[in-house]
Amino acid sequence: MPKLGMEPIRKEALVKATIVEIGRTGSLDVTVSQIARRAGMSPALAHHYFGSKEEMFLAAMRHILTLYGAEVRGALAAAEGDMGRIRAILRASFSPGNFRREAVGAWLNFWVLAQSVPEARRLLAVYQGRLRSNLASALRPLAGDRAPALADGLGALIDGLYLREVLKTGAPDGKTAVAMALAYLDAALAEMAPKGGA
Repeated sequence: MPKLGMEPIRKEALVKATIVEIGRTGSLDVTVSQIARRAGMSPALAHHYFGSKEEMFLAAMRHILTLYGAEVRGALAAAEGDMGRIRAILRASFSPGNFRREAVGAWLNFWVLAQSVPEARRLLAVYQGRLRSNLASALRPLAGDRAPALADGLGALIDGLYLREVLKTGAPDGKTAVAMALAYLDAALAEMAPKGGA
């Protein structure tokens, strides 16, 4: 019989093990046995808590999105000014907690999962909608009616930097990723600025 109060602890261990295994293998081709072994429990117990491997993947995806959302909210609460809000979102996107090897590998595979699993597609759509909304809100005073398009560009750049990171070796470099995103933003804002002329 499972011990009382152990379910949340074991579920969290399985979610973290799922993220690590997906990141380690670089694919969704991991078994419940691999995940359970990493979490220190039996495959039967893992199936008991989640029912299927797909449910484990979705729980891992929700976990990563929850951590990301909490970090963005905390960063925005401490931000000052519109550019401060944009920097806060970018720093949260590429923080050591979010932009680490396992999480980057898991993100890539969540995009793959979203091609065939409606709930994964919905979760990614929620993430993209919130990211776009947060960026557009901060950009509106700087870019006016161009803010949504600029927010889309920054969102695509964030996704692209995650995708490119999968091909690199070594620890992800969040500071360089933030600097690249800010350089893109500076260039886009400069291009939108009224040109002086004769």
